[in-house]
Amino acid sequence: MAIYGLTLLSFCFFAGTYIGDLLGKVLGVNSNVGGVGIAMLLLILISDKLMTENKLSKAAQQGVLFWSAMYIPVVVAMTAIQNVVSAVSGGPMAILAGVLAVAASFVFVKVLDKIGEPGTPLPPVDEKTKEAL
Repeated sequence: MAIYGLTLLSFCFFAGTYIGDLLGKVLGVNSNVGGVGIAMLLLILISDKLMTENKLSKAAQQGVLFWSAMYIPVVVAMTAIQNVVSAVSGGPMAILAGVLAVAASFVFVKVLDKIGEPGTPLPPVDEKTKEAL
């Protein structure tokens, strides 16, 4: 089942890498700029569109769900090929941009938490469901 999702992931990875390389050339940087993020966004958008249009078989849907669960390890693996050392040695601007992005994320978590009404809690898990898990 996971092999179906791997095809979609591979397409998104190659497209994201290509777009990231083009973006790097446009910006005058000799590196991939945002290729991993672009690949993950493509994976999310394309898989969601295919699922809502019911164009994926059950096996393909399960494969895509498998790769959704593997989101963080896949991002780490794809990021490992990028040249982080040259980005950091490029000066304090790269470090400042990273620190500011993380700080902004921490601030927006609280802001997003306050949006909407509190939901109802999930019911407690019964013994039958615990055994199934």
